[in-house]
Amino acid sequence: MSGDERADLLVHGGTVLTVDEDSTVIPDGAVAVRDGVVVAVGPGEALRARYSPADELDARGGLVMPGLINTHTHLAMTLLRGSADDVTLQEFLGRVIPAEARLLNPGNVTAAVRLAVAESVRAGVTSALDMYWFHEAAEEAARAAGWRLLTGPTFMDVPDPPDSRAYKTRLDWARRDLAARTGGSRPVLFAHSAYTLSPEQLVEIFALGREFGALIHIHASENAAEVATVEVQHGKRPVELLDSLGLLGPDVLLAHAVDLTGAEIAALARTGTSVAHCPVSNLKLGCGIAPVPRLLSAGVTVGLGTDGAVSSNTLDLLGAVRQAALVHKADGDPTAVGAEQAVRMATVEGARALGLGAELGSLEAGKRADLIVLDLDRPHLTPRHDPWSMLAYAAQASDVRDTVVDGRVLMRDRALTTLDEGAVLAGLEGLV
Repeated sequence: MSGDERADLLVHGGTVLTVDEDSTVIPDGAVAVRDGVVVAVGPGEALRARYSPADELDARGGLVMPGLINTHTHLAMTLLRGSADDVTLQEFLGRVIPAEARLLNPGNVTAAVRLAVAESVRAGVTSALDMYWFHEAAEEAARAAGWRLLTGPTFMDVPDPPDSRAYKTRLDWARRDLAARTGGSRPVLFAHSAYTLSPEQLVEIFALGREFGALIHIHASENAAEVATVEVQHGKRPVELLDSLGLLGPDVLLAHAVDLTGAEIAALARTGTSVAHCPVSNLKLGCGIAPVPRLLSAGVTVGLGTDGAVSSNTLDLLGAVRQAALVHKADGDPTAVGAEQAVRMATVEGARALGLGAELGSLEAGKRADLIVLDLDRPHLTPRHDPWSMLAYAAQASDVRDTVVDGRVLMRDRALTTLDEGAVLAGLEGLV
């Protein structure tokens, strides 16, 4: 029986894991969506009686939860997947940067991002922070698919950048880009790192971002060699340098933050700076293990990222959840990062790291309707004693059955609805 209140979408019949402050779990729950916003979360019977939906997702046998948030990636690197494996970070950069100069253009980025969006939707990732060249092409590809992408101008002062913009020209272009962003998603500005930008350039870039209220994203302290390079160049470690320049703050998100001192962790906590933890990429490149338990203990917000598909090889954020829940136990403390903490890092903590905690990351009335349904009727998910443990230690990207972004169903019963998957795959053929 349907009720009198209108809903665009009603997701019902499954167990709802809200990821709210109380860790609420609702067996046979439901989520009602109107105009891209969650309007109610509660028992399925009550919401079915209250709402008359234009569309429904039958989540019986499934787990309904917030969409996953990838807080650090380079989406168009799908173009280079498998081309720089089993090398150090510095060897990786030595291979990738020349390949980018040769391969990247708006058309190729469009094709590569379409592939990345298809992969992400299948993996239950509903939002991503994407630092890469030709961000306008990436935005258009994501927009056409109805997928949530946060991106913007990138600064990386290297010879022969793919877009051929010199630094001063890039500043003017970035200002125009930020000025044109009225309403919609939060503006973002990317400063690649302290080893590809001078202190003077970093100060200019951060000032530009702050003028427009942007989130500022930068690689920092990814491995010991990077730290040593920055120390030689500038006389300070990366985080120490950023702090000395007054650049840390609640509008800043650091990627990686693997090689940190106690004083640097304290500086991140003091300034409200967040971290995007990329455990798979860090391990694969031999960078080490970020001190996430110490960051969390200090009160630093930590989200999860996959990094690009050339350093992690997949955009599977559930794989990053599992790795984050496991790798920090290596020192002998099985409670270092627990299952619930790891899941929160991929959802609500990731949203907070992006400055979007009021809009994304949990299933609560008033938040944007980004959610996924996992198929629980699978041998490796049976029996189910605890949903957090199941997600962190057993669930796989292939378990995602439905994906919803802004109330729009992008994947229904494992079939993509806004992308022609065959055309997406064909579109990447021949580019490499």
